[in-house]
Amino acid sequence: MTIALIELVDYLDECLQPGQFQDYCPNGLQVEGTGRISRIATGVTANQALLDQAIAWGADAILVHHGYFWKGEAPEVVGMKRRRLAALLANDINLLAYHLPLDAHPELGNNACFGRLLGVTTIEPLASGAGEGLVCIGSLPRPLSVDDIRASLSRETGREPLYIGAGVEKPVQRIAWCTGAAQGYIDAAIAAGADLYVTGEVSEQTVHTAREEGIHFLAAGHHATERYGVQALGAHLADKFDLKHRFIDIDNPV
Repeated sequence: MTIALIELVDYLDECLQPGQFQDYCPNGLQVEGTGRISRIATGVTANQALLDQAIAWGADAILVHHGYFWKGEAPEVVGMKRRRLAALLANDINLLAYHLPLDAHPELGNNACFGRLLGVTTIEPLASGAGEGLVCIGSLPRPLSVDDIRASLSRETGREPLYIGAGVEKPVQRIAWCTGAAQGYIDAAIAAGADLYVTGEVSEQTVHTAREEGIHFLAAGHHATERYGVQALGAHLADKFDLKHRFIDIDNPV
């Protein structure tokens, strides 16, 4: 089955509500291609390797979390940017990207999906002021050791998370998390009473905060923590509109 491009974009905009976010990039259709969609490829970032695999598969549209045209980037269409855009335009492929709206969706978003992966039951947004409700908090059904959680994350994501918090003896039941580069919200997690804060990346000052405030901290990888929302959204679209869907995972150690 196929769906009109405009119908797909309208549905995604209604589902993800990009107008509610002050983002760093345009959300929605970023590069226009064919007017009808039957095959949609999804991935975390629209890098060249992902484009090449999507083209080889015969995708009509590529849906990603990290697209193009970020605030502050050089506007010239040269080098890497030219090659990426040339590949899309030459093959008449649509590029759709949703950044913060895909992080925040309560069912299909990166944070919701990652919370379920952590085993958290009641997922709630952290107190107002913490990233437009992007940071989540919830409780495990029973307390676990941080080593058990580290081992589980390692199995699920295929990489060993960085752990900070040696000497913190308390078990973990209350977890706060935000996928991607959200290490700056560790203070909000501490204020909310979290035993553990999980995100994708770490900064130099995050280490000192975790040690001095006595909170467990895990950096599980920017790419690794943001693989789940776009997969869930792609599967949802495939089911709703009878489309063919393929998730293309281009590994990134960060």
